[in-house]
Amino acid sequence: MKLGYVEADDMPALYNLASVYIYPSVYEGFGLPVLEAMQCGCPVIASNATSIPEVAGDAAMLVEPMDVQAWADGIYQVIMNRRLREEMIKKGFARAKQFSWDKCAERILETIRNYQQ
Repeated sequence: MKLGYVEADDMPALYNLASVYIYPSVYEGFGLPVLEAMQCGCPVIASNATSIPEVAGDAAMLVEPMDVQAWADGIYQVIMNRRLREEMIKKGFARAKQFSWDKCAERILETIRNYQQ
């Protein structure tokens, strides 16, 4: 079943219903969906490529993007290992709290001020 386009307001419900969120991106500018899933208490398995490891920190399971077996193993582990799942959720909540639009704006303003000096 293909879900298609989902309105932003509906995304939290989908993250909350998911057993695990997988993000197999090979090219990413930031990886906001990783943080969105973490904020909703959904464990994340993500690609270890580009900026995603920096965003995910130690709160997600990171996998080579083209390693199909590693993705399958990761999904199996998260679904079958309740302790691992709970730890990932806990770490995900903590990691997501480190990011906010206010912090983003402050860092941009700081960069602009430093550049002007």
